[in-house]
Amino acid sequence: MRVLAVSPHLDDAAFSAGGTLAALAEAGHEVTVLTCFTRSVPDPTGFALACQLDKGLGPDVDYLALRRAENAAATAVLGVTAVDLDLPEAPHRGYTSAADLFAGVHPGDDVWREVAGQLTGLDADLWLAPQALGAHVDHLQVLRAVAALDRPTLWWRDSPYVLRRPDAVPGAALPGGLSPVQLPQLPDRRADACACYRSQLGFQFGGEAGMRAALAELPEVLLTGEAARDVLAVRA
Repeated sequence: MRVLAVSPHLDDAAFSAGGTLAALAEAGHEVTVLTCFTRSVPDPTGFALACQLDKGLGPDVDYLALRRAENAAATAVLGVTAVDLDLPEAPHRGYTSAADLFAGVHPGDDVWREVAGQLTGLDADLWLAPQALGAHVDHLQVLRAVAALDRPTLWWRDSPYVLRRPDAVPGAALPGGLSPVQLPQLPDRRADACACYRSQLGFQFGGEAGMRAALAELPEVLLTGEAARDVLAVRA
């Protein structure tokens, strides 16, 4: 079975569904993690620069190159293939603060169309994508793009946002008629993979130990519709 996980950023798939992805790969399925917003932008300023300074990285560091290298290491631990779409993150699309990232998609920011266009030609039996819990604008864009394609999809709970807000609701583009499902998972493999994202651990979890403790309490409960259930019944 060909499995495609569509990740907004270079850590979302591992943080949110890494145990499931590792188990699928361990079972012999062909698993790819495609990350949408990975583009290096030279000489960042303003909020884009602040996003690396607050993680202890100087202005001379190519932040996204560092994160791509971390993702390559993490996906190797999971046993999956990594692919990047090379689109710019929200701070490079006019979002100017942390609050702005969670205040709704800006009028005219239709990057979801570009995401959907690049995904259209990809072929997979089963897709995974975010529910956009927490309402980060990049997650909302990926949710909208994947939902528009109407593929057999398992929708993951966005970590670490669901840890901070267990009552968070999915983005409006999430299809209806879904039900929860848990596939086999390799939680230790997920934690080991997530440890590769060293630039993010302090900011998101307070360090590696905090990440391991938090994820140990977060089983990967996915939402599925009829099409994905049919795929799992035949191929999983």
